[in-house]
Amino acid sequence: MKNKITIVGAGHVGATAAHWAAEKELADIVLVDIVEGMPQGKALDLMETRPVEDFDTSVLGTNDYKDTANSDIVVITAGLPRKPGMSRDELFEANKKIVQDVTREIVKYSPNSIIIVVSNPLDTMCHVAKMVSKFPKHRVMGMAGILDTARFRCFVSMELGVSVEDIQAMVLGGHGDSMVPLPRYTTVAGVPITQLMPQEKIDAIVERTRKAGGEIVALLKTGSAYYSPSAAVIQMVEAILKDKKRILPCAAYLEGEYGIKDLYVGVPIKLGANGVEEVMELDITAEEKAALQKSAEAVRTVVEKIKL
Repeated sequence: MKNKITIVGAGHVGATAAHWAAEKELADIVLVDIVEGMPQGKALDLMETRPVEDFDTSVLGTNDYKDTANSDIVVITAGLPRKPGMSRDELFEANKKIVQDVTREIVKYSPNSIIIVVSNPLDTMCHVAKMVSKFPKHRVMGMAGILDTARFRCFVSMELGVSVEDIQAMVLGGHGDSMVPLPRYTTVAGVPITQLMPQEKIDAIVERTRKAGGEIVALLKTGSAYYSPSAAVIQMVEAILKDKKRILPCAAYLEGEYGIKDLYVGVPIKLGANGVEEVMELDITAEEKAALQKSAEAVRTVVEKIKL
């Protein structure tokens, strides 16, 4: 029996995620959206791509959640995108209602699914999905750290003129301006970047990583990033469906790890068939821990506004 992925939201992030997943032939895909015709049109367009790119993935576009029944994984991308000058937190009220409604439909039709949240403000929307679904913590998570880490790796690659394949990095914390890139854990073919570039260059890359989403929003003017976020979430989907046990930075619900309790924060996790199978606790310095605590508190101030 084939696996089934539902992607909620057929906008740029959702449709591009469907594209990545279809090309990888990970599962049958359902693309659902409230806008009539949009998911159907994008799904048909992807289906017509199959003879060119040689994949046989089934892609269905729909406005009816009945078509999403018995999904193994549900990716929530639905919500309003950021506009120039807007913070992720300013999207809170509008997207809270959207994620709340979507999660109810997920529970109704796919009660055994794993939920991956992409909608912003991401860490807070994970809380909304967990509270509404009442799913256990290992089955509700958020895509953020992979994207933030990819951006950090990209900027290191651009600075040093080396392949991204040889760069390993880790970004912790909330998905926002208080995220915590860890240069100490960043290497190029095993060589720490502290040996490859001066501290002021590292500091500049850290700051650019924190502002990377806003940089793209400012350039696009009428939308936000979608290639990299969609690729990042499909990396998570693949790790789960193939039970790869990948160690990836994701938004996970913490119950004391890193000294943080009852909060979704970006940390490295083991990702496999059961979802979040383990939270990996890195040995971090007092300064890094303080930065992570500050990031967590920034998330908590928004989470405390949730009224369901």
